[in-house]
Amino acid sequence: MVDSRNVERAARAVPEVPGVLSREQAAATGAWIASVQRENGQIPWFTGGHTDPWDHVESAMGLSVAGFWEEAERSYHFLRDTQRPDGSWPMRWQDDVVEDAGIDANYTAYVAVGVWHHFRVTADENFLRDMWDCVRRALALVLEFRGPEGQIWYSRSAEGELRDEALLTGSASMHHALRCGVLIATELGETEPVAEWDAAADRIGGLIRTRPEIFSPKDRYSMDWYYPVLGGVVVGEEAASRIETRWDDFVVEGLGIRCVDDHPWVTGAETCELVLSLEAVDRHAAALEQFRNMQHLRDPDGSYWTGLVFSDGKRWPVELSTWTAAAVLLAADALSRTTPGNDVFRYVSNSTAARLAGR
Repeated sequence: MVDSRNVERAARAVPEVPGVLSREQAAATGAWIASVQRENGQIPWFTGGHTDPWDHVESAMGLSVAGFWEEAERSYHFLRDTQRPDGSWPMRWQDDVVEDAGIDANYTAYVAVGVWHHFRVTADENFLRDMWDCVRRALALVLEFRGPEGQIWYSRSAEGELRDEALLTGSASMHHALRCGVLIATELGETEPVAEWDAAADRIGGLIRTRPEIFSPKDRYSMDWYYPVLGGVVVGEEAASRIETRWDDFVVEGLGIRCVDDHPWVTGAETCELVLSLEAVDRHAAALEQFRNMQHLRDPDGSYWTGLVFSDGKRWPVELSTWTAAAVLLAADALSRTTPGNDVFRYVSNSTAARLAGR
């Protein structure tokens, strides 16, 4: 007997990047992520590994792209069902046990990106409505972490101690999350939080563009290089210039990009996030090249190794990570324009450009 669910899944759009990643290979990567997912919907970093809310959402986004919609929804329902009264989640679980009960503001915010992305892929308004309160409470909490100049502090410990440090990468990601929250609210006709979320995103974006000194210096890390572009903060010619300025510091010919500028270590997720950033600034050929270059991290079952120490040819860490596999799928979708969610990063970039042009 034919399983009707499998027939429906086969009909769903799954990205293909000709000559680099076939539709079947992308589906296999989605199936691998689903194989790591726990029964309660939680997606750990790797089989037997820990879970954090941000990478859990990233992995769920990969499931959506690969046509594993039901599994993705289980992931979001896990967040809905485990959200704490203040709107947060623990920083870290291990085997369903909370290992770090603290709050990371960026980890908390990212649910808005994932929920908007899944809605864009599936057009399921019932899902969006079901997740609305979860998103609303998460973003409301994030705004409680604001500092005196509108920056968002990094975290709060389980004991309630605020870490009054603002991070550039996390702030760019929260800018993106707040914009996605606005899109969700607008879609549902929930007007009440829109002005505050928009204003908070405007403030964060302005600080990143004009007050970089307000953020802790982490410029050794490639994420601080490209994330203001990926998060839709730096756009247009400034974005293209930002990417070009440090290209030689991070890009390794034929392998992808370094995670840290002074380490001989390329990583798959960072390379795919650069692909997404390049797509946002219309550098398609460069994006495609980097996507092709990082495929040496692919395993035959569709999984991806986290990184490679190219000075000695060893994979490190020795793990196949769900969030790396998900980043590959998101990059493939952006390159191929396959699912309706392929513009989840470009849309915010274009919106920012329009805002800045109107000032």
